[in-house]
Amino acid sequence: MHHVTAVAHRGDPYRVRENTLASLRSALHRGADAVEFDVRLTRDGVPVLLHDETLKRLWEHDRPLRSLSWEEVRGLTDGGVPPLSDALSATEGSRALLDLPGAPHPRAVRRIVDVVREHGARDRVYYCAGAATMLAVRAADPSAEIALTLTTLAPPRAGLLEAIRPRWLNYRFSLVDRALADRVHRDGYLLSVWTPDTRRSMRRLLALGTDSITTNRIDILHTLRAGPPTAMNTQP
Repeated sequence: MHHVTAVAHRGDPYRVRENTLASLRSALHRGADAVEFDVRLTRDGVPVLLHDETLKRLWEHDRPLRSLSWEEVRGLTDGGVPPLSDALSATEGSRALLDLPGAPHPRAVRRIVDVVREHGARDRVYYCAGAATMLAVRAADPSAEIALTLTTLAPPRAGLLEAIRPRWLNYRFSLVDRALADRVHRDGYLLSVWTPDTRRSMRRLLALGTDSITTNRIDILHTLRAGPPTAMNTQP
């Protein structure tokens, strides 16, 4: 049977605040093979888990992360925003997909890659983002596993693929159809998608032979992947 990697998007955000240690642990408890989380740097160069540029949406402080030290972030969020090192410890024994939003400077990318290396997690961590960021990851770690995020159906340039050397091509789920899935596999890549949250969408992607699905509803994906549809899981 074709194996599909179940990836929890920012942890288990329907139950626990995204990009927190509790959310990562909840996702693993509910059957995730890997947990995806976002990594940015504080003003003093500490990689932490946060998707947005500011603390406004999740933590009700309209302060840009890049203007805050790690100690300030910890104080404003009562320790809720974890450093990357703690997230790697919380996911020990499982895969971790690091999304690097906001086109970080190559020095910031190198710092993130260095923390992964210092933690001894290189063999279970992989990275996703657009081409410029993934080029920086490849420069920082020639052996890094990469999922190149693509936002259009246009085939990526051969020279770009040669430079980045991704293992995965990572598409928004609504772009994926049979033709795209066949092309990705024919070209020798694994196909990953983000972020379907309905049973209908997940079943469609499973039928297409998608290799990895990143979702906010990891428990539903885990159930669908475990066996044939039942009366309980045939609703969207």
